[in-house]
Amino acid sequence: MSKNFRYLLFLLALTAAAQKAHGCDLCGCYTPQIEAMTAQEFSASGQPITSNGQDAGWLSRVYVAIAEQFTHFGTLQLDGNEVANPTGQYLDSSITQLIAGYSFNSRFALQINLPLIYRSFERPEGFAIDRGTESGLGDISLLGKFVLFHHEMGGSSSLKFDDPKSPHFEKQDPDFTFSAVLIGGVKFPTGGTSRIKEEFNEMEVPGAPESGIHGHDLTLGTGSYDGIIGGQTSLRYKSFFFQADIQFTVRGDGAHHYNFANDLSWSGGPGYYFVRNRQTIVGLQFACSGEHKDVDRFRGQPAEDTGITSVFLGPRVIVSHGKTQRRVRRRVASLHRQHRAPGRARLSSASQFRREVLRQRIILL
Repeated sequence: MSKNFRYLLFLLALTAAAQKAHGCDLCGCYTPQIEAMTAQEFSASGQPITSNGQDAGWLSRVYVAIAEQFTHFGTLQLDGNEVANPTGQYLDSSITQLIAGYSFNSRFALQINLPLIYRSFERPEGFAIDRGTESGLGDISLLGKFVLFHHEMGGSSSLKFDDPKSPHFEKQDPDFTFSAVLIGGVKFPTGGTSRIKEEFNEMEVPGAPESGIHGHDLTLGTGSYDGIIGGQTSLRYKSFFFQADIQFTVRGDGAHHYNFANDLSWSGGPGYYFVRNRQTIVGLQFACSGEHKDVDRFRGQPAEDTGITSVFLGPRVIVSHGKTQRRVRRRVASLHRQHRAPGRARLSSASQFRREVLRQRIILL
């Protein structure tokens, strides 16, 4: 990762609101959302069509996306309580997900997620300071997306004479739409797990500051085959909408006798589109998001500094132009936090920034 790109991510992170959620840095599997997509891009049979009602071809069934998450962990906690951080230890984590998918029809699509991870850190190691980076490919996921239900009402059609030789009817957006999508798949152990071996060698030096960054914080992968199941739902009436999603990850047996715990995450809330047409979408959503992760296990015993339940409130800005869609989430208020296991110190995040860019339309609605 270039210096300029890391600097850009740092500037973006400064725009995020400060909060103290640790979160699971390996759990999120991004799936492009459905709430901002326009239904008139699809025929009644579910086939993709152009603005003049013609078949858009097989290439329009392909969608690609990129999602960026940058997290700065800089608050030291012990048994869930904030403690002093005299050495200034920190962990900056950037996860860039490259997504490619193909919609076989209006109901079913397959998608592959390829995460690229970069971490930089500084932590005490006895009475010395350890600085370093960790980067590489994370755990690749293969997801299936199935539209369980889609209903729309209202809307109209008008005769267009864009081409005098070929007048055509153009369908306007319906006033009301409701969609529900089921997501399921598997995560493969493609990410490196060598950092987990540090768990075997950790020792406390009397009088030395304790590190809040451990092997499972730096690892690129879990070393396990994991199951993923979730869903998305979207309801819109004219410019008002409600969108929600949920995802549950079932962990398998990990590498080096370290097993990551199952993870449940969710997000949802109402919003309003200030602008919504074929070329441009501008909206604001007030979202509530949260995560629950149980305690990891190392050598069959609970890992001391793992396990979290957290809930957040904050605005989410949606901006789309043409085939490019950008969403910025800012988590501005932490409502609840619980560390489920006592023990060694850990770092929690002081700020977080998420940026998602959709490169082509999603052939799902």
